[in-house]
Amino acid sequence: MQLILAPMQGLVDDVMRDLLTRIGGYDECVSEFVRITHTVHSRSTWLKYAPEIANGNKTPAGTPCAVQLLGSDADNMAVNALEAVRFGADKIDLNFGCPAPTVNKHKGGAVLLKEPDLIHHIVKTLRQRLPEHIPLTGKMRLGYEDKSLALECAAAIAEGGACALTVHARTKVEGYEPPAHWEWIRKIREHVAIPVTANGDVFSLKDYIGIKEMTGCNSVMLGRGAVIRPDLARQIKQYENGEAVRDTDFAEVSVWINQFFHLCLAKEANNKYPVARLKQWLGMMKKEFGEAQELFDAVRAVKDAEEVARILAAFEDKMNA
Repeated sequence: MQLILAPMQGLVDDVMRDLLTRIGGYDECVSEFVRITHTVHSRSTWLKYAPEIANGNKTPAGTPCAVQLLGSDADNMAVNALEAVRFGADKIDLNFGCPAPTVNKHKGGAVLLKEPDLIHHIVKTLRQRLPEHIPLTGKMRLGYEDKSLALECAAAIAEGGACALTVHARTKVEGYEPPAHWEWIRKIREHVAIPVTANGDVFSLKDYIGIKEMTGCNSVMLGRGAVIRPDLARQIKQYENGEAVRDTDFAEVSVWINQFFHLCLAKEANNKYPVARLKQWLGMMKKEFGEAQELFDAVRAVKDAEEVARILAAFEDKMNA
């Protein structure tokens, strides 16, 4: 059973990938997308989005990381993919699922699900130009406004030459509103000849068991649930290995929060990034942990990183006393 950490733009950056793969349970992760328009990106751009390239395409914990591309210009995507490989990338993933209006407006992400022929052209072009040993995968939603082209788009990705496909079980218009339509992942899995990874609304071990049974997939991608519940992948692996499933407490989570903040500081100490990322994460976790709400309230109005660090250290000491 494979567990993959989802590439959520602006949320699961290299620091979050570092932390979550340290906690454990993941077999693979995927970078945030690198937007491909009319330029050819330099090494610094690839390392900005996927610094794992400089570490043998692995997070510090040793979890493999694929490089994700988003765009609609097949030729320039192929040129850029070859550059990423030249700089060290060893796996390329194509984004046909991003629902962001600004991305869709510029013909990227989920809007391409209206044009299965173009999707096929993009995948086929990259597959033909990339070295044979470089895996090429894709990620899609069920469609843009409806699901009428879901099977056709999945077939376009598979027949274009991708070796695996991840399906987020909603259309673009459905966004992240429940429910995720897991039954459609099964339809797609039965329709294509490549492995399919199931994605959408896996927030607990129970959800994981449900999506696995409903879809028949032997690979699951965790998205928002991985961030809200940082030990979710670890729980799933314990379950799959026949071990006792250990539910974390907030004392352990507080250690991870402190670690995450200091990883953010190590990346960019002289701007708003560390404090903003911390508040973003706490804002999501407070749905699951009451203590996260308490900590969020304590740092909500604080802008100074040193003061935030003091608050986090004191909170961790209190939780672990």
